[in-house]
Amino acid sequence: MGHVCRVCGKKNESASKLVVHLRTHTGEKPFECTVCNKKFSQRSQLKPHLRIHTGEKPFECTVCNKKFNQGGDLRKHLRTHLGDKPFECTVCNKKFTRSDSLRVHLRTHTGDKPFECTACNRKFIHGGDLRVHLRTHTGDKPFKCTVCNKKFSRSGSLRKHLRTHTGERPFECTVCNKKFIESGKLRVHLRTHTGDKPFECAVCNKRFLHGGNLRVHLRIHTGDKPFECTVCSKRFCQNSHLKKHLRTHTEGNGLNM
Repeated sequence: MGHVCRVCGKKNESASKLVVHLRTHTGEKPFECTVCNKKFSQRSQLKPHLRIHTGEKPFECTVCNKKFNQGGDLRKHLRTHLGDKPFECTVCNKKFTRSDSLRVHLRTHTGDKPFECTACNRKFIHGGDLRVHLRTHTGDKPFKCTVCNKKFSRSGSLRKHLRTHTGERPFECTVCNKKFIESGKLRVHLRTHTGDKPFECAVCNKRFLHGGNLRVHLRIHTGDKPFECTVCSKRFCQNSHLKKHLRTHTEGNGLNM
């Protein structure tokens, strides 16, 4: 006969398992790490934790020889070799190797953003995105270019920047073979082949390849002319129009602007 928990009614195979189970209700954690004083409810949880301090990694992947301090981490890792993705999103059917990856993905459907910036209250789906965002408030730029010493708040920004030194252009157009430093620039370029114009004017419905072109176009409707001639104070909606206008002042007097 099983040993029944008087709190929740769960049946346990033995008295010892009932004792362990009861700690989920009492919060008791009798097993303490002598290095960092972290406590655990089970001795079996303390053993793998100690490996964090000793550096011991007894679980080795037979495919790539990567080592792990917990058997569970090795099992998760093996899925990357096997292609096994047992965790499936019930909304879009996307599959994942890890249950925690699925949990994070589900937030894209639910709109849940549990990580909030204490400075500006902006919310994020991922804790990592919040950490990166916080650097906009702290000014922290931990990623430094070894060539020119320019610093960046994101590792991805540094990788893109390094291509300006190496000349690497890893993103290639499959239509005309033109290469780009950034994937975003390739996406914009592809519109010249597809004819896609995703940016639409809400006033006259004219469409544009680039968001920047739409912003300039909107000035026709708003009357905004942010570019002013320093000679006669005439204003223009585009910088290129101002440059052309300036020639009317310089051509007659030999000035070269």
